[in-house]
Amino acid sequence: MDMLLAEVGDNENHPLADLLDVVGMLVSQYEDENTPGLQSAEPLDVLRFLMEQHNLKQSDLRKEIGTQGVVSEILSGSREINARQAKALAKRFGVSPAVFL
Repeated sequence: MDMLLAEVGDNENHPLADLLDVVGMLVSQYEDENTPGLQSAEPLDVLRFLMEQHNLKQSDLRKEIGTQGVVSEILSGSREINARQAKALAKRFGVSPAVFL
């Protein structure tokens, strides 16, 4: 997954972007099944909680997520967090990427 993230980067139109999303979902599924203790909170709820705990606004997440429009779409629930965004958010908040997938 790290190699795919390095190759795809922020380019959601990259030919491997869909593969990265699938791998991210598979990693998340594996962690859900094999890592006891991870709560089953919805990714959007986790993100909102962490934003509240860190006193962050939508604009504070542009580096991790993308444009203001993409951040807004994710927070409104009309777009899901992809694998690259999950990894960036996990790094920022010090949690597993699985909580965002």
